[in-house]
Amino acid sequence: MRQRGMRWILPGAVLFLTAAVIAAIISGSAGIPLRRIFSVIAGGNTTPEYSILIDIRLPRIILGFAVGGALSVAGVILQGMFRNPLVEPYTLGMPGGAALGAALCIILKLQDIFPAIVLPVSGFIGSCLVILPLYFVNMRRNVVRMQGILLTGVMTSFISTSLVVLILAIAKTEEVHSIVFWIMGSLEEPSWALIIIIGITAVLGLFLSYLMASVLNALSLGEEEAIHLGINTERTKKQLFILASLLTGISVSLTGIIGFVGLIVPHFVRIMTGYDHRKLIVISFLTGAGFLIFCDTIARTAFAPVELPVGVITGILGGSIFIYILSRRHLSGRTDGAL
Repeated sequence: MRQRGMRWILPGAVLFLTAAVIAAIISGSAGIPLRRIFSVIAGGNTTPEYSILIDIRLPRIILGFAVGGALSVAGVILQGMFRNPLVEPYTLGMPGGAALGAALCIILKLQDIFPAIVLPVSGFIGSCLVILPLYFVNMRRNVVRMQGILLTGVMTSFISTSLVVLILAIAKTEEVHSIVFWIMGSLEEPSWALIIIIGITAVLGLFLSYLMASVLNALSLGEEEAIHLGINTERTKKQLFILASLLTGISVSLTGIIGFVGLIVPHFVRIMTGYDHRKLIVISFLTGAGFLIFCDTIARTAFAPVELPVGVITGILGGSIFIYILSRRHLSGRTDGAL
């Protein structure tokens, strides 16, 4: 039955992404009917609608596509590596490091120097400072200790979070507001250069992870089985770990902490497609992109003109979907790793 259903899963993911993009384009305090989109674009920058469409909504759509897809692919990679359905990109502590870097940048007023790039760069440096020691501490005699990485990542996340709370306790009111809003996530990014960078990174990450899909399939069976299949497991784990870390670090540095995308999307897609990573990676990318764009549209329009942090919406929707899937799997008697 699942094999028959595969005929519509990929078109369904594309349709979901398309619907999310259309909803993001036409929704907002200044509604733009779908039938007028092409005429607005053809008319050039002579109307306010053109500026709203090209300068405000389009960058958010592209950023949502890239970050949602990148986080979903990173979640697929890490869950396959650790063989643990509860592992997600944020489990390894990168968001905590990014939040710490951004918080230090805000209280030191470094964003006043280069306002367009210094905050994302500080977040990326913070995530790297967390992930690099995490990698080297858990590599002994050229062997990557996966459980050590997981436990160290959780502890590092706690330490980073505690330091961010300390900064919040001593920061000024306006600084606290900026830090909290950044931590809760937003797709508001004015720099086209940074948007292009994350877009290229996300697509390249999708391509590289797809090339390693067969290796992930083997690792999902266990390291011993993968070795018997002729795979250099230690080298592969390093490559996958670096790829997932890069996708997560760049995403978090630009948008802040947007939770549940890298956790719930792989779960949901795995239920439909099974454990073949050749299908799982591509469909997770498309579904994650559509999910984040859809959540951002809700964040923009639910209490307009006030904009909610998109991380709030992904947390509410993602958590609700996760609980629903968990209850359904228990009621049906399923005990596999896809919940």
